[in-house]
This record gives sequence, C-alpha cells and structure tokens, in this order.
Amino acid sequence: MDSIIIVLKHDGNKLSLAAVLTDPENELQLSVYTTEPGLQFYSGNLLDGSITNRDGKPVSKQAALCLETQHFPDSPNRPEFPSTILLPGEAFTSATIYKISVI
Repeated sequence: MDSIIIVLKHDGNKLSLAAVLTDPENELQLSVYTTEPGLQFYSGNLLDGSITNRDGKPVSKQAALCLETQHFPDSPNRPEFPSTILLPGEAFTSATIYKISVI
C-alpha cells in the first residue's frame, strides 16, 4: 500500500493537531495542524530511484513521504461523511499549517 486515509478528530472549522513526525537524528519535528477532517499519508513505497532530488541523487523507496489534509474520498456519495457540497454563493475555507521545530 502506498497511501492511507486517516480520519481525524476535529471540532468543526477549528484548527486541530493532525500529525507529529519526529527525526531524532537531526533533532527536527514536523507538526501538522488543519481544519480538514482527513489526512492522506503517502509512504513513498513506489519510489524506485528514477526521480532525483534537487542535489541530483535518486529518491528511493521510503525516502520520502507526503501528508495531505483533505475531505474523504467519495464524500458526495456517503451522507455519513462530512459534506463536500458547495452551493452557489457559499465560500469554501480551509487551513493547514506545517510547523517545523528544532527539538
């Protein structure tokens, strides 16, 4: 599996902590805050070294990841999911903050 959807506990449109990743070797921490109800995690399992990074080095399996905040796939067809319907005249707002800290 290359990606999974994580259902977040959140309170309406309030910004909530969705994920924390820690790299103890480099003493860095990534915190993700969002108003979205879901988080998609891509593992990088399908990376095969054919893509290079900005230094020209190949990016291999599990050398990268992605955290994408979002609503749930198939929301328009699932009434139990948070709605993604936007009617004429309505505005959509969403916020996601990626905070990098030294630990």
